Amino acid sequence: MAATATRMPWWSWAWPLLGWAVMIATFATGGSGWLITLAAIALITTVFAAVHHAEVIADRIGEPYGTLVLAIAVTVIEVALIVAVMVGAPADKAALARDTVFASVMIACNGVVGLCLLAGGVRHHTQGFQIEGASAALAVLSALTTLTLILPNVTTTPGPLFSTSQLIFAGVISLVLYGSYVFVQTISHRGYFLPTEDAQKTTPPPSNAAALLSAALLLASLVAVVGLAKTLTPTLEIAVAQLDVPKSAVGVVLALLVLMPEGLAALRAARANELQTSLNLALGSALASIGLTIPAVAIISIVLHQPLELGLGMKDEVLLTLTIVVGIITLGTGRTTVLQGIVHLVIFAAFLFFAVAP
Repeated sequence: MAATATRMPWWSWAWPLLGWAVMIATFATGGSGWLITLAAIALITTVFAAVHHAEVIADRIGEPYGTLVLAIAVTVIEVALIVAVMVGAPADKAALARDTVFASVMIACNGVVGLCLLAGGVRHHTQGFQIEGASAALAVLSALTTLTLILPNVTTTPGPLFSTSQLIFAGVISLVLYGSYVFVQTISHRGYFLPTEDAQKTTPPPSNAAALLSAALLLASLVAVVGLAKTLTPTLEIAVAQLDVPKSAVGVVLALLVLMPEGLAALRAARANELQTSLNLALGSALASIGLTIPAVAIISIVLHQPLELGLGMKDEVLLTLTIVVGIITLGTGRTTVLQGIVHLVIFAAFLFFAVAP
């Protein structure tokens, strides 16, 4: 990742503090017009602070642990947000988890990867990465998405739903697949996920004290991001209704907000010629989103007897299949250019367009 300054910038702690203050004020007062506007501004600034602290931690503990920390932290907060919204209005939010998880996969695998390949290609012409690591991530991602987002449509259970036993099975295999990926990434085949020799960093890492402080501020920033996103959700739902776009657009916006820290960190890494770090962030966030969210919402659905729709519509199945196929082709050579970035961004644009104009 980009070199981190030795002294902590003032805004890296001031913006999360602002985010918490605005979040508490919004929850306490119910939110007014000017407070909602301030919440949107505070959310964006807090995201930049989260990116900074994630880079400090990653620089301290090295790859692939740094990107894994951010991916899991963001996903845990995302799960908390989804569960909170589901519990608040279970009847209207049966498909929220599916919409948010699918949006996270499309954003990470097309939006983030596309921007990173394009930005890195423009600045460095051609960039390299570890084929073995990318292939392992895509294999797990293909299995996870198929077994949790497509299989519900072809079971004997009516509609895009799993039965209780099938939902338990889906949650267990999601944890098994994601846990196995993390084991391979961090222990058995860690070298597959390390930057290539031409992208190795030479700057000294930050101190342990700086990393611990950044870890605390990263957690505070991520909680503030999700809290602010939750305060903005009612306004978002009203806007979606007024614009007469599908309710799934709410999940898309939530995923965009939650993935902003990882997306910005991945983009900065690509511009610094650290494409392996970018791919670790993008693909890791997609895997964590499915591998951790599905078991969590499955438990909530079973315990609280709430409906949970997981099966995608045919349009989304086509976009998901195209994403996986193009991802395998793009990351199958170990070298990328701007062309691959443009292809992924076009798929991402198609996803966004058909999300609001199905």
